[in-house]
Amino acid sequence: MRLSYRLLNVFAREGDPFSGNPLCVFEDASGLDEVGMQGLARQFNLSETTFITSRSGDGCDATVRIFTPSYEMAFAGHPTLGTAAVVADLLGLGEQVRLSMPAGVVPVSRREDTW
Repeated sequence: MRLSYRLLNVFAREGDPFSGNPLCVFEDASGLDEVGMQGLARQFNLSETTFITSRSGDGCDATVRIFTPSYEMAFAGHPTLGTAAVVADLLGLGEQVRLSMPAGVVPVSRREDTW
């Protein structure tokens, strides 16, 4: 199985490539189960890895799950912002993205280059 993903540096400061929080976003994880997602998160060994499990439904633009190397999280800040940027890019959306997460529906908005 081939899976597309993006590595992002969320909250990075311009001119400082080692600032920010790393994040891996799997663009289409619809074929993965919880064990597979947890295994990939453990393999990447980042603080969080997100999985876009669907790209629409329930009035949201995407359904997202967040995993650390050890467990699933219902919500987390920098993974939500980074994943919103990826979803907006994938779907050609503008300044607003609605993500469905285990914690609930999270609306995210962009102002210029900042989510």
